[in-house]
Amino acid sequence: MATTPRALRLDALAYGGDYNPDQWSEDVWREDVRLMREAGVNIVSLPIFSWPQLEPQPGVYDWAWLDRILDLLWENGIAIDLATATATPPSWLLRAHPEMRPMDAEGHLLEFGSRQVYCPSSPVWRENVARMARAMAERYGNHPGLALWHISNEYGDHVSRCWCPESARHFRRWLQNRYGTLDGLNEAWGVNVWGQRYTAWDHIETPKKAPGPGNPTQLLDFERFSSDAMLELFQLEIDVLREVTPDIAVTTNFMSMFRDLDYWRFAEVEDLVTDDAYPEPADPISHVGASLNYGLMRSLKDGQPWLLLESSASATSWRDVNVPKAPGRIRVESLQAVAHGSDGVMFFQWRQAKYGQEKFHSSMLGHRGEKSRSYRETKALGLELQRLEPVRGSRVRSRVALVVDWDSWWGSSAIESLPSQRLQWAQQARAWQRALYLLGQPVDAVRATGPFDGYDVVVAPNLYIADAAQSAALTAFSEAGGTVVVGPFSGVVDATEKVFDGGAPGPFRELLGIEVDEQWPLRDDDTERVETAAGTFANVVWSEWIEEDADVEVRARYGSGELDGHPAVTVRAAGKGSAWYVSCVLDDEGLTAVFRDVLTRAGIPARDQVDVHLDVVTRADADTDYTFVLNHGRDPLTVDVPAGARDLLTGQTVADTLTLPRYGAAVLASPRAGAVPFLTLTTTTD
Repeated sequence: MATTPRALRLDALAYGGDYNPDQWSEDVWREDVRLMREAGVNIVSLPIFSWPQLEPQPGVYDWAWLDRILDLLWENGIAIDLATATATPPSWLLRAHPEMRPMDAEGHLLEFGSRQVYCPSSPVWRENVARMARAMAERYGNHPGLALWHISNEYGDHVSRCWCPESARHFRRWLQNRYGTLDGLNEAWGVNVWGQRYTAWDHIETPKKAPGPGNPTQLLDFERFSSDAMLELFQLEIDVLREVTPDIAVTTNFMSMFRDLDYWRFAEVEDLVTDDAYPEPADPISHVGASLNYGLMRSLKDGQPWLLLESSASATSWRDVNVPKAPGRIRVESLQAVAHGSDGVMFFQWRQAKYGQEKFHSSMLGHRGEKSRSYRETKALGLELQRLEPVRGSRVRSRVALVVDWDSWWGSSAIESLPSQRLQWAQQARAWQRALYLLGQPVDAVRATGPFDGYDVVVAPNLYIADAAQSAALTAFSEAGGTVVVGPFSGVVDATEKVFDGGAPGPFRELLGIEVDEQWPLRDDDTERVETAAGTFANVVWSEWIEEDADVEVRARYGSGELDGHPAVTVRAAGKGSAWYVSCVLDDEGLTAVFRDVLTRAGIPARDQVDVHLDVVTRADADTDYTFVLNHGRDPLTVDVPAGARDLLTGQTVADTLTLPRYGAAVLASPRAGAVPFLTLTTTTD
């Protein structure tokens, strides 16, 4: 039975960051707390990587320093996102149990000297993780400053898959649970190809490097298993914490659109979705991709507010070239997260480190202390966020949802024997979301089986792996009046990587009214054309020979190459709604034209003038729409706005147009309207 998630114990928008007091003297702690209060910090995350300091020897604990800093923080009104300190093992544990070291796909054991040096399946690791989580919960479960449990840290960041003997044993157990018998596994894996039949369970290994392409179903199952192994590790700590502290919310920090873990399943077992987001400062349109990441975060728990748990105050330290954020960009990117549903803004980290791997990673308090630009800007942001308190708890209003399906993501990126390695789920999803963003429609995320309540349009950029339940859900949505858009190479195989009888689009054949005779990928140096009513556009990477039923309308055709004249984009009436199929991979201009056509026919507004730097998102409660209008660019933008709206950031009522300067922002409060507020550009810049 589903339970109501526990809430973050904080009566304000969260503001703060990771804190590592064990890297500093206690004199610095007092200075930190003073500056935190000045900057409006009300919550910090700690002690994420402090297991060796808390348990320097097996069973010997040193709690005193953590006791003092927690008390000091709470005495100054700063709550704690308390980590279980299980993000990485202490050296004594690894040296006592070298068998828990992770192994890569080529059989190399990874060594101590960084973080996450553990095999997720290791019984020794799991036993010690549970023991440490219990020790933390029993010590601090009643601390008045405890606002949230922070389990581990960025699961899978460095080790998301392990190929060691222990993982192989765990993989076999997972397969036995999934398929029951060896005959069931052999049937699922299609072992009659290339003589891969198994006659004993212990013959099965993790899919290490082989002489040729690996078995597709084995590779896919290993992706599923690896995500599940991490989920088991997460659930282990959740169970301990809920036993000892049943009223405290639990989370683990996600990493935005992260391929390796099925976040739908992780979000089901936690109370609060939190995310670590690091848009690339060198990319002037990184905010577009960030909006898709945030759309997923707010959707993982049915539209509930989430929390940005880590972001960068300026430069990171882990890219090849780490460009700082320009003045003003910290603010607008932070407000973007709030616009897209985060109930706060937090950074990595509070005070910039003097040593270690992240000493050049920016922080709220830079190496220059109070004089650092990052402190001046984050202090101003902290005080400004207090004006946005009315938006806390409100939800984003969206009419469009994008299907996020980890099976299809894994299938399009882990399998070697595909028609082309160039067509992958993630690139397709980002391209489709970018077109919808340009047209002024923020995008939520959904599973392929829904629910789709409240949406007018559901887009599935790629459903390579499909089933009857997905088809039934999308068909019911369309027949009830919704618009479905399905992308190329969808409905190709079932959950065991077997091609559907009759070929693609498999279970979507009746809904879409088309059949795919052949996939027709393009060479890397090849570009073809697709002709639409709006113009002719470039097609790259992929095309398909499709044949349509008599009741299908062709909205675009291939305009060159071997498929010249064949349908490229189709639409079919389905009940009260419609179902589109896009068989090609269009450039940004072409996708924008196709989706303008989709939105127009669905009765949803789409911008005539587009500007990649304009971001408009509305959060709402029962009475009020809070429309965030953000300019991510260097040139001013002017937009139409609701008459009489009040800007929460300035406290002023705005006129019928609003001009935003470089990296400018406004948060417009107005009575909740029946339709989602839609703002249009009145001027654009070259």
